[in-house]
Amino acid sequence: MEVQKRLLILGSLGEFVELVKLAGSRGYYTVVCDGYPDGPAKAFADRSYDIDVREVDAIAEICRTERIDAITGSFSDLLFEQITLIAAKAGLKWYATPEMIPFYREKNVTKRILSELGVSVPRNVTLRKDFTDSELAELRFPLVVKPVNAYGSRGLYVVRSAGEIREHFDEIVGYSAIKRVQAEEYSPGREYNMMSWVREGKVNVISIADREKNPQEGSAIPLLNRVAYPAKNIRGILDEARDVLQRFADYTGQRDGALSMQFFYNDNGVEVCEIAGRFFGYEHEMATFCGGLSFEELLLNYAFEPERIEEQFCGYSPLFDTCYAGLYLMGEEGKVVSDDSALRALAADPHVREAVFFYAPGERIVYGGPKPYLARFYLTAPSREELDAVTERFFAAAHVAAADGTELVRRAVMER
Repeated sequence: MEVQKRLLILGSLGEFVELVKLAGSRGYYTVVCDGYPDGPAKAFADRSYDIDVREVDAIAEICRTERIDAITGSFSDLLFEQITLIAAKAGLKWYATPEMIPFYREKNVTKRILSELGVSVPRNVTLRKDFTDSELAELRFPLVVKPVNAYGSRGLYVVRSAGEIREHFDEIVGYSAIKRVQAEEYSPGREYNMMSWVREGKVNVISIADREKNPQEGSAIPLLNRVAYPAKNIRGILDEARDVLQRFADYTGQRDGALSMQFFYNDNGVEVCEIAGRFFGYEHEMATFCGGLSFEELLLNYAFEPERIEEQFCGYSPLFDTCYAGLYLMGEEGKVVSDDSALRALAADPHVREAVFFYAPGERIVYGGPKPYLARFYLTAPSREELDAVTERFFAAAHVAAADGTELVRRAVMER
C-alpha cells in the first residue's frame, strides 16, 4: 500500500484555497500554517496551525512532528523567504537556499548582479543616514527611495531633493533590517509584470502583463490600479525579457522554481525594477484564465512529481489570444464603509469573470493585513480596445459612500 504523501502549505488566504483543494484531490495529506486563524484555505486542509510564518524553528518542528514530505507556497516575498528558511531547517526540498535570499531581497545586491550581467537598471546609490549631497551627483531627480531589504511596497517615496530623503529616512529604514536606503532614478517608461518557472535551469515564460498605475502625485508612489493580459507589446519584449531572467537564474544558481520580474521598457530596452522568487498573488489567476496553465499544479508537481512539469510547458505560449485585466480598487484608509451597492452592482456586468469585495458595510479600511484592496475585479473581453473601454467605465462607476458621507473609493485613472 502506497504511503500517503504529506505536504505543508505556508499561507492560508484566498489565493491558497485552490492549492489546498487540488492537493487534497491528489490524495495528499495537507497541513496549512500561518498566523491567520480565519484563513479560508484552512477549512480545506487535513490539519492547520495558527502560527506566524516567521517562526522558523517552530514550523520546522511541525514539519518533523507531522512527518512532512514537502513544503510549498508562493505569492509574496515573505512567504518565499520563510519557506526557504523552513525548508533548510527541516531538511525539505526547495528551489532556493538561505544563502540565495539576498539575490532577491536586497535591492542593492540585485542591482549589482544585474549590472555585472550587463542588464539595464535605474541609476542608483545606497545611502547611509549621514550621506552627503555629493553622493547623489550622478543621479537625476526625481528619485524613488526605498528600504534596502523590505518587501510589500512599504516605505517607498518619490523625492525631488536630498532634503526630502533626509525627511523620510528614519521612516524608510524602519521597514528594513539594513539601516540604509536605496535611491534610484524614477523611470517614466511603461511597466510590466512577468512570471516564469525555471525547470532544470531553463526559464519558461508563463506571462507578461502591462502593469498600470495612477499618475504620480506628490511624494507618493503611484498606486497600481490595473494589470492587463497579455501586454500590448509582448512580442517586442518577450525574447529580451526571457534572456534577462535566464542570465539572472544562471548567475544565482536557481535551477528550478518560480521566478518573476517587474521591469520597464524604454530606450535602453528592458530596465529591471525587481526580481522575485515567487509568483504574483492576485494575478496568477488571470494568467491561468488566459493560457490554461495551473500555478497550483506547478507547485504540487515540483513538490512530488517534477517530471510532469515538462508536460505543462509542452506547446505552451505566453502569447495569449484572450484578454483579461485585474482592476485593483483602493479605499481611503481609516474610513468606514457605509453604502457599497454601486460598487457591488458592477459585478453583474457580463465582462466580469470574478469579483471579490474585501470589506463590508460597517468595516473600517485597514491595509497591511489580509485585506490588500477595497475590491478586485477580473474582466475579460474579446479585444484590448474593448477591455480598455470597460476598464474606464468601471473606474468611473466605482463609488462607495463612507460613514462620514464622503467618497471612500480612491480615484483610479487609466494609464495612457
